[in-house]
Amino acid sequence: MAIEVFAPAKINLTLHVTGQRADGYHLLDSLVAFADLGDGLQLTAGPEMRIDLSGPFAAGVPQDARNLIWQAAQGVGWSGAIELNKQLPHGAGIGGGSSDAAAVLNALTAEGLTVPTDLPLSLGADLPVCMVARAARMQGIGELLTPIELPELPALLVNPGCHVPTGAVFSGLQSRDNAPMPDEIPPFKSVSDCYFWLADQRNDLEEPARVAAPEIDRVLSDLGASKGALLARMSGSGATCFALYPTLKAAHMAAYEIGAEHPDWWIRAVTLR
Repeated sequence: MAIEVFAPAKINLTLHVTGQRADGYHLLDSLVAFADLGDGLQLTAGPEMRIDLSGPFAAGVPQDARNLIWQAAQGVGWSGAIELNKQLPHGAGIGGGSSDAAAVLNALTAEGLTVPTDLPLSLGADLPVCMVARAARMQGIGELLTPIELPELPALLVNPGCHVPTGAVFSGLQSRDNAPMPDEIPPFKSVSDCYFWLADQRNDLEEPARVAAPEIDRVLSDLGASKGALLARMSGSGATCFALYPTLKAAHMAAYEIGAEHPDWWIRAVTLR
């Protein structure tokens, strides 16, 4: 019997780079939320591994052991066919591949398989938080997670269609020893509470990403100028950016306006949790 799972988009509401270890791994302090939009997967056990692709972003996705979902399945001793409906752009700073692999691990755990303790982090810094798939503070190299209560945040996700290599963005950092978020993240009763607090935080990767991909400047400008926008910021290492709005209706209106001017951009109104 096939197992159907959902892999939501991961959004870095903040991303502070606070240091770098001797082994090269960067230390992060990030408030992460997840959208009600993502990829769909269907797993059917069988004697051989296979990845079948569909969806608007299927092109270019590896169908062999280079794919994180293949590595995740093999890491828990499972084999079979995985159908991946790729709705999220890849290499976009919204954890698409990591969320896909995390969804596979969660599904196979529910089927009674055991995930080795070191497997998620070995597949990438975003894997542990993507396995939680709800708002959390992510620290260290991704292994330290603290659940955070967030109100439902109406948002608009926009990607201009350019790929931003993560390595180039980290290489462009002017400082790797930046201030973390405050020790305590306060309780948020409303979108406004969350916005006012987020406005004092950062994404330290935004500046080098804008150098690597100037298209991000236009995205952030258009989001910030859209009616009702409370905050515009880049997610992860880019190029996807987001804006928060007081209502989901306002996010949909902004999607219409920006989409009319940039029909080639990927634009989605979502709720973040």
